Amino acid sequence: MVKFDRFILDNGLTVIVHRDVSTPMVAMNIIYKVGSRDEDPERTGFAHLFEHLMFGGSVNIPKYDVPLQKAGGENNAFTNNDFTDYYLTIPKNNLETAFWLESDRMLSLAFTKKSLDVQRQVVIEEFKQNYLNQPYGDVYLLLKPLAYKEHPYQWNTIGKDIRHIEDASMEEVKSFYRKYYNPNNAIMTIAGDVNLKQVKDYAEKWFGNIPVGEEPSNKYSQEPRQNSYREEIVERHVPQDAIYMCWQIPKRTEQGFYVCDLISDILSNGNSSRLYRNLVKNKKLFSEISAFVTGDLDPGLFIISGKLLNGTGKAEAEKAIKDELGIVKNELVSNVELQKVKNKIEANLIFSRMSILNKAMHLSYFELLGDAMLWHNEAGRYNKVSSRHILETSRQIFRETQQNTLFYKASPNH
Repeated sequence: MVKFDRFILDNGLTVIVHRDVSTPMVAMNIIYKVGSRDEDPERTGFAHLFEHLMFGGSVNIPKYDVPLQKAGGENNAFTNNDFTDYYLTIPKNNLETAFWLESDRMLSLAFTKKSLDVQRQVVIEEFKQNYLNQPYGDVYLLLKPLAYKEHPYQWNTIGKDIRHIEDASMEEVKSFYRKYYNPNNAIMTIAGDVNLKQVKDYAEKWFGNIPVGEEPSNKYSQEPRQNSYREEIVERHVPQDAIYMCWQIPKRTEQGFYVCDLISDILSNGNSSRLYRNLVKNKKLFSEISAFVTGDLDPGLFIISGKLLNGTGKAEAEKAIKDELGIVKNELVSNVELQKVKNKIEANLIFSRMSILNKAMHLSYFELLGDAMLWHNEAGRYNKVSSRHILETSRQIFRETQQNTLFYKASPNH
């Protein structure tokens, strides 16, 4: 069990403290409750743009990375549908440097035209390189709007149109920052050889005077139930045909998510899993195939993706996958097979408690889900799942009328 303390500053900043005396390093993780789902549909990609802008200098610190590196620290960040995460590790003797750096960019980013232009260009290049000029790079630019018609998960974190970032004005960018980058919209976790009083003192000193921001509404259009099969076929310069199939699943906090996660592991975790064994090894229809869940705060997706071997047609590939799903829908998974995937998950959960950075990130994340204590319940929630749950949930989810299929046809002149 990972023990921790929690306190909340007057301005609403939630702070979690976990003591681990086994290392001279300290990890700091800050989650801002803003992801791509919070964006204006006509101005997408802003949450991800800010992940870059936050390193472009704040009012008192022209270059974030320089003092951090001098203090022996390392940092990074990522953005997803639901939140933006900034994390760093630093020697415990220099912990106050981390508080100084993070508080300054929460208090006031330095919005210069140069910084915005530089980071805008970085994001545009990333969009082109990773999503437009890479084989299968636009999968989620195509699959997400196929699966979501109302909910803002319909666009990818990078944004749905490169022009949204190209055309972003300084005032729009500042307005986004003022709305979401506030202490009352953030969760900070400190993990390492620290004591509670020291962290409280630093938190009050560096974050205590940052003013409260507006409370974001967090109201999102709900996705109506899908009642008909959807399909899109595209031709691209890709090495081989590929198929992507997805269905909507329960949100991350619901028990149904844990059932779906186990189904995905039964189907495709490792070389002894069903999809690999039957469709790659035995039938030789695919060169690779995987199943996974997205685990979003609102209803996410169960995705199966596969690269077809030459000679395998679309209809054959789709039928082969459906046949495997048919078995999960009609036959109880054996206790041995179910226990095997549960054991793997439990091993991963134990492993995730080894490093201070992992612990800081997980405590922040589960606090975002509702309570950092939920992390301790994870193994129990997986263990609760029975073969009967797997059968019933598979029948509810893998329906033809709820399926979305994206097919990449390799261009003949590739």
